[in-house]
Amino acid sequence: MPSKETVQRQRAFGGALGVLVLAFGLTYHFFPEIFHVSPEEVANPSAPGVGRAAPSTPVRANPAIPSAQDEINAGPPLTLAPTAVIAARLSRKPAPLPEQLSADPPEVKALLERAIKAYQAGHMVGDKNSAAVLYQQALKLKPDSRAAVQGLDEVRTHLIAQITQDIAVGDSESAGTLLDNLKALPNTANDVAPLEASMKTLLQVRPMLAQAAALLQQGKVDKPAGNNALELYRQVQKLDPQNAVAAQGVLQVQRVVLDRALAAVAQNDFAGAEQSMAEATPIQPDAPQLREVRNQIDNIRQQRAANVLAQARSALDAGNIDLAKQLAGQAQSISPQLAGLDEFEVRLTNARLYASFKPGQVFTDRYVDMNGQSPTMVVVPTGKFMMGAPDDEPGRADSQTPQHEVAISKGYALSQTDITVGQFREFVRASGYKPESVTQGGASVYDERTGVMRDVSNATWQDDYAGHPATDNLPVVNISWSDAHAYVQWLSQRTGKKFRLPSEAEFEYALRAGSTTRYWWGSGTPKTKVENLTGSADRSPSGRRWSHAFQSYGDGYWGPAPVMSFAPNAFGLYDMDGNVSEWMEDCWHDNYVRAPVDGSAWVNPGCGTRVIRGGSWGSSPEQANSAYRQGADASIRSGRVGFRIVREL
Repeated sequence: MPSKETVQRQRAFGGALGVLVLAFGLTYHFFPEIFHVSPEEVANPSAPGVGRAAPSTPVRANPAIPSAQDEINAGPPLTLAPTAVIAARLSRKPAPLPEQLSADPPEVKALLERAIKAYQAGHMVGDKNSAAVLYQQALKLKPDSRAAVQGLDEVRTHLIAQITQDIAVGDSESAGTLLDNLKALPNTANDVAPLEASMKTLLQVRPMLAQAAALLQQGKVDKPAGNNALELYRQVQKLDPQNAVAAQGVLQVQRVVLDRALAAVAQNDFAGAEQSMAEATPIQPDAPQLREVRNQIDNIRQQRAANVLAQARSALDAGNIDLAKQLAGQAQSISPQLAGLDEFEVRLTNARLYASFKPGQVFTDRYVDMNGQSPTMVVVPTGKFMMGAPDDEPGRADSQTPQHEVAISKGYALSQTDITVGQFREFVRASGYKPESVTQGGASVYDERTGVMRDVSNATWQDDYAGHPATDNLPVVNISWSDAHAYVQWLSQRTGKKFRLPSEAEFEYALRAGSTTRYWWGSGTPKTKVENLTGSADRSPSGRRWSHAFQSYGDGYWGPAPVMSFAPNAFGLYDMDGNVSEWMEDCWHDNYVRAPVDGSAWVNPGCGTRVIRGGSWGSSPEQANSAYRQGADASIRSGRVGFRIVREL
């Protein structure tokens, strides 16, 4: 038993063979000339005059072969059906058959047999042995012979078909000869009249077709106006709407114009290609070749544009933003609807604004010379905001004015949380740096007994807000501005990236996170635990309460909480307005007069007073305001102040 694979191969082979046989049969039936078989040999062998059920209309035996001049006069090549097919499709009504009173006598039958043979040989008219003469002789002997009447009528039909075919291809000589023969037959007046009209039209349009063919050869296809092939073919169609040569000529003109479009595409001239397509479309709007070329151009356009976009992606990956933008523009000009353009535009924007990061993206940078990585960073989106407090805001301070618009046109990344004790400890161990709480001695920490901040000489960065040893997940406090600055310098060296302290504008923009209210969560007391703030429901370890706090708010902490203990703001940043306040890069200025409006830090060389922003665990509601700012000596070390960092993109 054959295997499954063998059966499948046999079926596939058999199917293919069947298709070939079918194709061969169809080709042999409709185009016998390909196999050097005359059309008469494939025509219906049944003889004329035997019955109406299957009439036979064979073609003439020796069709005229057009000369070179005839081909020029005929215009572009035209494929026509055989004469027998044309005859079968004529709308001409057959001649009525007489009522035959008796059978055909032998001599009539002999004439009919000779006539049938002449007909099958294509010998229709011309001499005494032609089918027409023999059928007429039979009718003289027996006027009611139905076979003779039918045979002669089929001769007429065949002549009409031959004349029609000759007129269609522009062979006026052959058509004229056959028309004279048709006139010689009885009962042909109604058939001759339209053929003579067609002959008259042919003689009129024939020189026009010849001139149009010559213009085609000269390249004057659709231009110049008044002297081109298309205009002549249109004139012929007005005179002879059914003229097949003119119809084929119009298609040939369209093909030449479409070739111009393809040639333009080959030169990457898509504008020229579209111009040629616009010129080709009205010539024959429903032509299949028009759709084919349109599909070709669209496919080439898509492929070219996709290739250029791929080059743009490679340029962007290599960091060449200008080249990537240029190539993306070329791809869009080639194919405005190209898939992937929108996505690439986003990538290009991110590359230009965010160094190929995305707004809101969270990432870290690995150290290049040791094990470890940077603190987690969050990409802050670009945008504009009103910095400072509006004039009508209650409790507004002069230092928060004038309110002014700041544009953050370049993306940056802000640390997701305040720098922690553990992260600062890594820096101290790896660098050998001595924080000022160690070299200068002490810090200002919270005194639970008195409820105020007081200087303690032995408090260091390793302690918490109250001077007790701090856990690694708490924000580092008791550090000076110089300590924070030393950390970002070290981190820049370890990663090869640019780290620094945030500017005032960058911090307030990130703190607000798109909000315009007094606080980033709203205008008053939070309804949920959003930050580590001073709340009337909070209690110190000894039971103290805040004298001025957010009413009915409690977050469960007195002093800093571990980072990320509360919800992030809209930019994905934690503890922006609570937990600990933070050192800024800026020098202190009493107000915003002449302040930068591009988000950069406002720095004066040698300044000793720096800006602190953001509320802390001990800040009053006014100090938690998004616009609140204060200045402090850069050497100050406090249990309420820490820092977070910026990574430039």
